[in-house]
Amino acid sequence: MHVGILGFGKMGRAIAERLIESGHQITTWNRTSSKIDAVNNVTAVASPTALASQCEIILSILANDTATEVAYHGDDGLCTGGLAGNTIIEMCTMSPERVGALADAVKAKGGAFVECPVGGTVKPARDGALLGMAAGEKADYDRVRPLLEQLTRRVDYLGAVGNGAAMKLAINLPLMVYWGALGEAVGLLGNRGIPDEQAFDILTDSSGAIGPAKMRQAPIIELLKTGTSGVSNFAIDQALKDMSLMVALARTEAIDSPIINAAQTTAQESADGGWGSKDISLLAAWRKHKAS
Repeated sequence: MHVGILGFGKMGRAIAERLIESGHQITTWNRTSSKIDAVNNVTAVASPTALASQCEIILSILANDTATEVAYHGDDGLCTGGLAGNTIIEMCTMSPERVGALADAVKAKGGAFVECPVGGTVKPARDGALLGMAAGEKADYDRVRPLLEQLTRRVDYLGAVGNGAAMKLAINLPLMVYWGALGEAVGLLGNRGIPDEQAFDILTDSSGAIGPAKMRQAPIIELLKTGTSGVSNFAIDQALKDMSLMVALARTEAIDSPIINAAQTTAQESADGGWGSKDISLLAAWRKHKAS
């Protein structure tokens, strides 16, 4: 199958590699074309409309709302031309209202639209082990499901467009909260002489740990020891965008959100302190860093 990919950042690249390995032909569009050179057997085009003219199915995995707006509605954007025969699969994290508006725009141009935001970062994308949360017309979902199954360890159909976006925010909320809570847990140990490495090792091996905790232990310790860490799969700045969406969704649903509000405050404090580009997991080290 000839698949188009809108956006060639870390996730777009990993998805392309996975699909090439699965036997697909990949063509992509990215605002920064130099990033495309890093993967063999990927063809670049000059615009989203050019991508739509070549590929029946297009995966959108762009970094933020600005990039999405350019891809859909900018010069030579997807929705500036006809989309009859195209199916757009939107994989970005965004509000239910935002993804609903994109779906309406695509359908107005004759295209089909499926949302499928995913849980997981670069390695799960490369391994075909993402968690997919799909929504849209059932017939459209059924048509693209075989492709989605090549990228995911599990993909669920959730009904109407917007439900996938809401589910993605729901699964991200405990993750956003966890890293700050982990740092707070270490803070409870005070100056008792328990080495940070041992404390984090015990905490990430406990029943209170989330799945990725053990994998993130080494970068957290490295940051505490050296002040630097090479890992940045999901930056704090990106996480803050998601937290804002969670708070807005909670407001729409008329529910209180004190826990994510507190996590957002800590994350914003770290970003203001120069940590915005660091991985969200490193928020576990922020409290100790701030106190040092």
